[in-house]
Parts: sequence; C-alpha cells; structure tokens
Amino acid sequence: MTTQPSREIETFDNPNPGRDYEILIDSPEFTCLCPMTGQPDFATITVTYVPDLRCVELKSLKLYLWSYREEGAFHEAVTNQICDDLVKALAPRSLEVRAMFNIRGGITTTVIVRHPK
Repeated sequence: MTTQPSREIETFDNPNPGRDYEILIDSPEFTCLCPMTGQPDFATITVTYVPDLRCVELKSLKLYLWSYREEGAFHEAVTNQICDDLVKALAPRSLEVRAMFNIRGGITTTVIVRHPK
C-alpha cells in the first residue's frame, strides 16, 4: 500500500484572505479504538472553519484522521487533539470540530470543540 496514515497536515494559501467565508468538511468514516476495551469506535468528524491565510489540503486531512485508526483514545481527548492540531497548522480565524460517535451500548456521544473558545 503506497498511501499511509500521517500526522502531517498540509495546507495551501487561502485564495481569498480578505473575505470571511466558512469551510465545512465532513468525514463520516473516522475510527479510533476505545482505550478501555480496545474495540473500534466509529464517528463522523465535521470540521467547520473560517480560514485566515491557510486552508487545509483535504487528502492530508484524510490521512491525518486515518492515523487514529489503531490508537486508543477517549472521545473527548481525540476531538480536542484534532482541534489543537488543525489550529496549529492553519491559524484560522475560527474553527470547530464536531465528533459524532456512533451508538455503543445504547449511548451516542457528540463532542464539540471550538477555537477560539
């Protein structure tokens, strides 16, 4: 397999930095492992942001999210980490990460992290 997961988030120049506009990205195939049981957790990750000078390159975001597939992570921790990493890479005007985890044991979890707070 030539494509591998990666924690490197690539960016490109915002084509219109003088205007506020919103970018919404959905990734319905996010997976990580429950740190308590090792069972897979499935989620839809939605990133909504207003770029400043940089925009996220989508393939690198896909590979970044893929890098969590074999990692044990609590829902709250992984959502905050994704937000932190995107803020570091993009320095956006605003950013929200919404992680909607699928049902397990009759419970669903949605974690929402915003920057700035």
